[in-house]
Amino acid sequence: MPQITVDYSAELDDAFDRRGFALALHPLVAETVTTQIPNCKTRFRRVEESFVGEVADGDAIVHVSIGLLAGRTPETKVRLTQSVLDLLAGYLKPVEELVVHASAETRELDPSYRKS
Repeated sequence: MPQITVDYSAELDDAFDRRGFALALHPLVAETVTTQIPNCKTRFRRVEESFVGEVADGDAIVHVSIGLLAGRTPETKVRLTQSVLDLLAGYLKPVEELVVHASAETRELDPSYRKS
């Protein structure tokens, strides 16, 4: 915990500094939700095809999903989500003729969550 998943469009392969983002993200998350940096786990999933609206190309997506154990206030989750979006912007280089749609969410993990 926290479990972080980042889905991103394949068109962003060369423009998205994923390692840099994860290394900056972990201290941000740890400080915001009061956990240890080694507890943060991030995985990136490259999405081969993504579409926005009615246009077949020209758009890319990045979505960051953060799963936390229960107990954080709604205000803390909102603050974390906005901070993550602000941080993300610094790790995405502009890609000519490509509009990037970035989003994030912070949610509670299911009570069945376990780790070993």
